[in-house]
Amino acid sequence: MAVSNETSELKAGTGAAQAAPGAKLSALFAGTMGPLIGLALLCLALALTTDTFLTFRNILNVLDQVTVLGIMAIGMTLVILIGGIDLSVGSVLALASMVMGYVAYPDYLNLGVPVGIAAALVVAALCGLVSGLLVTVTKLPPFIATLAMMSVARGLANMITDGSQIVGFPDWFTNLSIARHFGFLSVTVGLMIVLAIVFAIFLNYRATGRSLYAIGGSAEVARLSGIPVKSLTNWVYAICGLLAGLAGIVLAARLDSVQPSSGVGYELDTIAAVVIGGASLSGGIGSIGGTAIGVLIIGVLRNGLNLLGVSPFIQQVVIGVVIALAVATDTWRRRRQ
Repeated sequence: MAVSNETSELKAGTGAAQAAPGAKLSALFAGTMGPLIGLALLCLALALTTDTFLTFRNILNVLDQVTVLGIMAIGMTLVILIGGIDLSVGSVLALASMVMGYVAYPDYLNLGVPVGIAAALVVAALCGLVSGLLVTVTKLPPFIATLAMMSVARGLANMITDGSQIVGFPDWFTNLSIARHFGFLSVTVGLMIVLAIVFAIFLNYRATGRSLYAIGGSAEVARLSGIPVKSLTNWVYAICGLLAGLAGIVLAARLDSVQPSSGVGYELDTIAAVVIGGASLSGGIGSIGGTAIGVLIIGVLRNGLNLLGVSPFIQQVVIGVVIALAVATDTWRRRRQ
């Protein structure tokens, strides 16, 4: 009877979400007031302590720096919403970028950058799909499944060129992250913004997007209500892998090179950005708007510490403290609820 009642409530909630296409735009940023205040205070503190933080050039620099993290964090938001985790995104980023370089570079397959990009995205999506299948078919915990994929993807990335980097791509490719249209917007930053808007709308105004919240709230209740939990879980991990691969392509455009050591530690920053933005590691709570704020907090914090001349080692400590505080806040919030 209790499960039946929960199922009825879930169906009612899903129906309400479907019937609310005209809901206020503020719904896209629901529950992000705390992170937004934190970002504002951080910007204020850095504006008072540095002369260059609020300059137009530095703001553009921050946007450029968070592009890779921002694209990866969108996929991680979907995974965390369903109560999962993906530790493989940094390694998948490296593998995808190496595949692109191997397919495109004249010294290897020499099939051109567009074909290399397509191959990289396919490989990245397959990595994510395999992680999803390990979770849904073999019943491995997401932590273990994606930890295994992290090791496999990193190993494959090193095997492609025996650990060597690939340097030098066509000018049109590197200009995607350098050339500024309308005086401020690069193609890569524009891509991140478009993806954020598309996925925010998907999560808030599409039945499938709302179903991800239901899965994170209770996978069993979601299954009983008719939601294809296993199928959506596989798709979510595949999309997360795809976006990690896309982030690897963006990173290659920024650096004009690819190397198998790329993306080390990126999974931690990605998870941190999502959690700092208000998502719950237990699933069912989070938003793309909150993740965007979390990404900006990490980007602004790193940029500000660099401007202040803080040692990179101390920066790691500061970021770690911020992550701990974000998770502690999430735990405290769930206990109150």
